[in-house]
Amino acid sequence: MRTKLHIFKTVANQLNFTKAAEHLHISQPAVSKTIKSLEEEYKTTFFVRKRSSIVLTKEGRSFLVYVNKILSIYSEMEEQFITKNEPFPRSISFGVSTTFSNYIIPKIIAKIRVQFPETTFNITSDNSENIEKLIMNEQIDFGITEGIISNPKLEFKKLIKDEIVLVTNAANISFKKSSISLEELKNIPIIEREKGSGTKKIIDNFLSNEKIESLNTVVVLNSTEAIKNYLYNSQDFALVSIHSIIQDLSQNRLKVIDIKNASIERWFYLAKRTGYLSTTMDHIQKSILQNYNY
Repeated sequence: MRTKLHIFKTVANQLNFTKAAEHLHISQPAVSKTIKSLEEEYKTTFFVRKRSSIVLTKEGRSFLVYVNKILSIYSEMEEQFITKNEPFPRSISFGVSTTFSNYIIPKIIAKIRVQFPETTFNITSDNSENIEKLIMNEQIDFGITEGIISNPKLEFKKLIKDEIVLVTNAANISFKKSSISLEELKNIPIIEREKGSGTKKIIDNFLSNEKIESLNTVVVLNSTEAIKNYLYNSQDFALVSIHSIIQDLSQNRLKVIDIKNASIERWFYLAKRTGYLSTTMDHIQKSILQNYNY
């Protein structure tokens, strides 16, 4: 039954039999047969088939709620009785916010893989808002987010501290003393992250505390890498994580402009559903703290 429910959940998430089959590494007929079997067993229709897609019926949405609960219980049982004596999990899946995914977690996972070469990882990367949604929808069990704690239905635990800094092209001589006032900050051309970004939330909160209504945003991009590539070819500015520019500073591609009498600090958080218990999550938390090297 667990396998059937897992197949149902995957189809419900993908809303496409072919994509679900690819994700599960089984044939499409096997997926279709499983869904038909469940519908016959529960004497209802879970999906409405259209020409090129499928949608969940009202009954299908209700069934998904129960499926998520049941699969969660299965996971907790395994964590408690099957995997509790394992020195390290063989397979680990979780979500990671974009900044953490690009600049911190790859190095940590590489070190973990040296210690535990048989362990495989499946990492979902997205902005913090979407990672939280995936956790809430039980598509992933836990994740690492950045920015302000905003979802009362999730539990957050501080993991690693970060600082947001103002950067520009190393050749930019607009501010010869490499410092800027808050008043000047309001007027310089800024490249900004998209809505939903944890970095943007922190910056917006900082601006609100400093009574700054808005910045002179000239471009919005959906990743720090895109922002950096823009700055390599521009004299504009951006507020980004210090973790994202370590190599750029050493290679003299970008430089930090100090904001006088101000600093923007934040935490990366380990996020999970309230009450969720997992030895896998505990292993990841411990390994990140052991292998993190700023």
